[in-house]
Amino acid sequence: MIARHLVSAERIRRELENIAEVVSRVHRAMEATGGDAVNNDLYWDAIALNLHDFYTGLERILRHIAAEVDGHLPTGSEWHQELLRQMGIQLPRIRPPVFSEGTLKHLDEYLRFRHVVRNVYAFEFDPQRIRPLVEALAGDFAQIKGELASFIAFLERLADAD
Repeated sequence: MIARHLVSAERIRRELENIAEVVSRVHRAMEATGGDAVNNDLYWDAIALNLHDFYTGLERILRHIAAEVDGHLPTGSEWHQELLRQMGIQLPRIRPPVFSEGTLKHLDEYLRFRHVVRNVYAFEFDPQRIRPLVEALAGDFAQIKGELASFIAFLERLADAD
């Protein structure tokens, strides 16, 4: 048994628990806006911050997989995009793809939004840009959790085989 595979599986599980809390906070803040983009700007700020945290938490998982399972963490100016692409490929004798192409497309949208959050003032957030991400979040997170559950099962099988 290789303990590092079990450690990776548990780290992914724990990070997913934290991300689930972030998803809950996004939905609670969205409900609090009542859909009003003008008078509830502070709730929209909270939604944007939590969407940022959603992707950041997922990226922590991806960085861990890249470093600990793949043995290669992308570098350079495009490392965020490269990391996503890496998670979509099968690495023979190492691992299957972590995410499907469809999931990677959705993750790319959250990555792009995180970039916006990091580079503009909060008062510049556009609720019309945020709303589609919130509407897709529950379904996207369910898909991500399912694909990561399959990857966790792979890690556990790998640990048992060694």
